[in-house]
Amino acid sequence: MSLSSQRSVADSFSSIPMDAGTDLNLQDGSRVAVIGGGPAGSFFTFLLLKMAEEIDLDLEVDIFEPRFFSRGGPSGCNHCGGIVSESLVQILATEGINLPAEVVQRSIESYVVHMDVGSVAIRSPAKESRIAAMYRGNGPREGGELQWESFDGYLQGLAVEKGAKIRHKLVTGVDWEDGKPRLTENDGTVSTYDLVTVSAGVNSNFIKLLKDSPSGIEPPKTTRTYICEFKVGRDGVKEILGNAMHVFLLSIPRLEFAALIPKGEFVTMVMLGDELDQELVHAFLNDPTVRRCFPTDAMPVVCSCSPLINMGATKRPYGDRIVMIGDSGVTRLYKDGIGASYRTAKAAASTAVFQGVSAESFEKNYWPACKAISSDNAIGKVIFGATTLFKHSKISRRAILRMTTLEQEEEKSPHMSSVLWNMFTGSAPYKEIFMSTLHPGFLGSLVWNLAHGVRPSAGNGKVA
Repeated sequence: MSLSSQRSVADSFSSIPMDAGTDLNLQDGSRVAVIGGGPAGSFFTFLLLKMAEEIDLDLEVDIFEPRFFSRGGPSGCNHCGGIVSESLVQILATEGINLPAEVVQRSIESYVVHMDVGSVAIRSPAKESRIAAMYRGNGPREGGELQWESFDGYLQGLAVEKGAKIRHKLVTGVDWEDGKPRLTENDGTVSTYDLVTVSAGVNSNFIKLLKDSPSGIEPPKTTRTYICEFKVGRDGVKEILGNAMHVFLLSIPRLEFAALIPKGEFVTMVMLGDELDQELVHAFLNDPTVRRCFPTDAMPVVCSCSPLINMGATKRPYGDRIVMIGDSGVTRLYKDGIGASYRTAKAAASTAVFQGVSAESFEKNYWPACKAISSDNAIGKVIFGATTLFKHSKISRRAILRMTTLEQEEEKSPHMSSVLWNMFTGSAPYKEIFMSTLHPGFLGSLVWNLAHGVRPSAGNGKVA
């Protein structure tokens, strides 16, 4: 997707009566509205109030979130496969955010890569179980007695502890009065704020309200994914998947990526693809490689959805007194959306507290964080394009299997293992992954294993 094809959000704010170019600052008593109480909104609120406390700045923050993350099923759902990368787990710990046992459904110890030529388990390069599988909301429909806390609910709780208020209301309108944004709620309540932070995500209608308002913001480009919950039981999950996330590199037309994630009594299936539909879902579930790993005949489906995911970036996600974070602005391509939410939230919060809430302040201090993610995504598209080519070549699939298996069995330099691990987990930037593929050791081993890949004995998990 070409970023130049998207409308400049900076231009779109030109019709709003604002003090363009002035240095607007938050002061004691300033009101901040956060639209969306998911990770981006809660990270922003927590960090904003934490930073404000450091300089004795008293702010009033309202988080608008109509869902209740203490509830299971659709009313508490927040559309997510539910993986927090190992690098993000460590970063959050430095902020004082330590995921409790009630939030983590399972600690992921390894990734198992499945191909038609065989399977291989990849252990964490750090040899630690620091990847967390969890529910963004409070579990799927028919989850029964809920014995865990949702990730989003936990983050909201941290924001409330810092002094934020949760308003379980829908924002149905937005306009501007005397250069300040004014929000209308579904019960007719109208409130004016000094800053509006948009963290509603691409599945919310709020961005459409901005498009219809004088600001005229165009939503980012999106595509659909498919998420399905199977009820397997704790013993079944342990027996079938263990403490591993299972990833499938299959030569199925239109399928980009598919994974099975163990969570308590349930298994979450996540699929990404071109024009994803039921035909593609059935083709995946009926593939012999998938059925050997995960026969679904006796596993009831308790929940499924096809949410949108961000596939691009809003050109300039800010203006005077308004900033867009998380999916509303920019996120990492396919992976680590929660990590991108944290990074954009922190950059926006730091800007608002220490530099101001003018468009000029956001452009100077917030926009670079967005550009860094967007630029890295461009490299990610190249990597996924190359991966697609490899998936459609049986010789290449054998080479990947053989190279990874040897690295895991003989504890050799984990060239291919690290590339696959970082691609699946989102633990490293795409630029870092790309640079590791240019390492002479990676290239030499890949060529050697491609040569061996022509031998059928390299398949079925055997190494020639």
